[in-house]
Amino acid sequence: MHARSALFDVYGDLLSQRGNRSSVAGLVRLLAPTGIAAPAVRTAISRMVSQGWLEPATVAGARGYAATEQAIRRLDAARERIYRRTTSEWDHHWQLVFVCTPIDRPARARVQRELSFLGYAEFSDLVWVSPFVRRDLDVALERAGARAHTAVASDFSPPGAPAAAWDLERLAAAYATWLASAEAEIDRHLAGHDDPDEAAFAARFHLVHEWRKFLFEDPGLPDELLPADWPGRAAAAFFTAAAERLQPGADRFVARTLSEG
Repeated sequence: MHARSALFDVYGDLLSQRGNRSSVAGLVRLLAPTGIAAPAVRTAISRMVSQGWLEPATVAGARGYAATEQAIRRLDAARERIYRRTTSEWDHHWQLVFVCTPIDRPARARVQRELSFLGYAEFSDLVWVSPFVRRDLDVALERAGARAHTAVASDFSPPGAPAAAWDLERLAAAYATWLASAEAEIDRHLAGHDDPDEAAFAARFHLVHEWRKFLFEDPGLPDELLPADWPGRAAAAFFTAAAERLQPGADRFVARTLSEG
């Protein structure tokens, strides 16, 4: 687990109800049960500040960092997708995003990273597609240093043809693999731990961290475009139940840890 990725999990999953901020000492203590050492946490904080995700803040009289506005927007959108809190009815239209040229290789990589995170796929060269208009598209393009024109299309033959832009076979295999090992992974964190709340925190943190990776792979296609036996449904049901089961103990550990001097 990389410290930067873990910090995104901390701010997105643990600090949203706590002012989106924490002292440095609090961040170090929270990440200790995940196996991330203090120097790695501090290095990751510095990088996230330089990238515009965190900004210095005083927290209970101590040096700390708060999520920036762009980070809060990104984390809020990610949290909605992680917990599948909102569902949108598909109107059978597709949004097309035509990325303007000239665009060099580094810019292409940035566009790929930003638009894939939002749920777009590259349908053809520099043409990206999504079944929904994604929030923060303009912000993502600006962050990638790119410009684009958009259009809405409804007439494809066959109608679901754009769904082929995503590798659904690989995604289905990833869901099935994750589901097959998720329960054993939770049990591994809970077994033989002296502090059941810390154990619940570590188990839930790793659960969310691994599930969060699907944000970069699963575009959230409308259900009617997915196979009847789509393994993502069973995986999502397991994740939701496990996260809720571990939540009380994890919350107690977080509250205790952040209140320590």
